[in-house]
Amino acid sequence: MFKRVCSVIVVLCTAAAAHAQERPPDYPKKPIRVIVGIAPGGGLDAMVRLGAQKLVERWGQPVIVDNRPGGGTVIAMEMVVQAVPDGYTLLGASETLMMNGVLKRAAYDVRTAFIPIAQLTTQPYVLVVHPSLPAKSVKELIAHAKSRPGALSYGSQGMGTTGHIGWERFNLMAGVNILHVPYKGAAPALIDVIGGQIHMTFSIIAATGPHMKTGKLRGLGLTGTRRSELLPDLPTVAEAGVPGFQVRNTYGYLAPAGTPQGIVRALAAVISQGMNTPETVKALAADGSEVVAPATPEEFKAKFNSEYATLEKLIKAINIKID
Repeated sequence: MFKRVCSVIVVLCTAAAAHAQERPPDYPKKPIRVIVGIAPGGGLDAMVRLGAQKLVERWGQPVIVDNRPGGGTVIAMEMVVQAVPDGYTLLGASETLMMNGVLKRAAYDVRTAFIPIAQLTTQPYVLVVHPSLPAKSVKELIAHAKSRPGALSYGSQGMGTTGHIGWERFNLMAGVNILHVPYKGAAPALIDVIGGQIHMTFSIIAATGPHMKTGKLRGLGLTGTRRSELLPDLPTVAEAGVPGFQVRNTYGYLAPAGTPQGIVRALAAVISQGMNTPETVKALAADGSEVVAPATPEEFKAKFNSEYATLEKLIKAINIKID
């Protein structure tokens, strides 16, 4: 009996200690500001606001999302790099941050200028084509593109974006030459595919689904690592003809270098736990988004550095340069 009571006490003390580590005693004592490098309403903005909501629910302090679009998100990045590293100024970012680093858009090494805190969600794209294109599968698209080098075109959200890099990865891995048409966002590119001005693009499930149902678009593959429950009959691009191919957008929170580790861990714990509730996971899945499994800041950093190295090799291989 005594041993059982002691065991219970140890468990309770351990749980209490773990909970205490989630929140340093003097943090947060004022509003937290999260800077986002895009205008309100985009996928990154929505996910950052959801993460902010989890912080408010747990700690009761206001979290202000400050949208500072411009410069391909470099303006927002610069604001956070120059901020006091006290946990009250954070950055909401996507893979664009890594691209800005690899493409030398930032005047510093993003791997050391920021501390990864927590990932929020990841979202695959659908490879969609205009229905006039004879290709009914990824393999048929590749064969069609090889028979007409340089005759087909794809649209992206702009130079150096996830869509642009993803398509150039497709060109490299599939051995094709599909021409790039940059736009100022994903929506204009999708509109032009529907209108037949360009042949194809990558776009999220929420945006493409309705048009695929009406026949205005044809989906050939999903760019993630597995099929989506929303489109169970649509194979991944990897299984449909380009083994190993994947491209997705992942959103996360970062802090300026020098932010105390206790604060970083506290933020990571609250954000990851909040995002991984059954209700949140279910709600986001209905939109085609997948919540990233809980991970420590160290695990996020290791993943970040690994993906950065992979992106460096890809950019070198496809020789992309951004002025």
